[in-house]
Amino acid sequence: MTPCFPMKYMIKKNIDKQDRKMSSGEIVVKKVLAALAISAALTGTAFAQAKIQVGCTATSDCASAMVAIDEGIFKKHGLEVEMTPVGINSNIPAAILSNSIQIGGPTSTVFLQAVDGGLDLVAIAGATVMSPVSNGNITAFVRNGITIKEPKDFAGKKVGAPGLNAFLHVLFVKWLVEKGVDPRSVNFVEVTFPTMSDIIKSGGVDAVLTAEPFVTRMTNAGLGSVGARYAVELARTDPIIFYAASREWAEKNAATIKKFRDALAESAIIVNNDREKASTSISKFTKQPIDLVKATPPNRSEPALNPEQLAWWIEVMSTQKMLQSKLDTSKLVLK
Repeated sequence: MTPCFPMKYMIKKNIDKQDRKMSSGEIVVKKVLAALAISAALTGTAFAQAKIQVGCTATSDCASAMVAIDEGIFKKHGLEVEMTPVGINSNIPAAILSNSIQIGGPTSTVFLQAVDGGLDLVAIAGATVMSPVSNGNITAFVRNGITIKEPKDFAGKKVGAPGLNAFLHVLFVKWLVEKGVDPRSVNFVEVTFPTMSDIIKSGGVDAVLTAEPFVTRMTNAGLGSVGARYAVELARTDPIIFYAASREWAEKNAATIKKFRDALAESAIIVNNDREKASTSISKFTKQPIDLVKATPPNRSEPALNPEQLAWWIEVMSTQKMLQSKLDTSKLVLK
């Protein structure tokens, strides 16, 4: 395996250098090509997975899959499933196409931009939706020494987001526009959830777009304060994250997807009603302290997903010039 590492490094380095010259949609495609090239370099040929790998970031949004694993619900439905952590949500489409994972939990925005960029992905089940509770958990957390009294104060600031053009970033840009602030006046950079505390503490960014339990963790550590609860002001109920796969894999595994959906329908009830079990599974996957996870309700789990639910996201992303084509919602969700 060792001789492959230099090739992996060179592939990633060359593609990272080119990203600065490309549009966001092209970068998504470029990341997929990178993943495919690295996969080929490391394995030579594709191979069948013994288990279904489900990739998600370190949030509660894939709690339905976490609980379905821990409570034996997937096994009851004849499925062997493992959770795979993914640092940045925008890397999930690449992981799916490279077969590192078979199912991923991209945000609505990451999924739509990947499809717009030409990737043949399809949503197979719902994960979480926005609600008054989940919206209250989302914040722009500001480090000590920075004062934010109103939206315009974010101008000129360096703000970290767990994935550029991902859920929290797009929502924040939407909020800035509604408040009359030019998003181009804000310097956005990518910061993963697990590294937010360290980067805020070091002053690497002025603020981060984050959610619970990270907000409470940073607040308790005395690293700063909440600068804005922008999702509360937007007050939406649209999908946050859903489960997606490559269309080819989905069409070849129709029976598996039915079992996956049936399992999620059961586990979602636990996520929404049994805080103890849900918190245990979330803590196990995210590596967050159990007491901290218990203090915050998980985002509402909603396994059903209809094509029409993506219409608002498409409108918002089109306004932000994130999409180049006119997407047909009827083709985005597997029937």
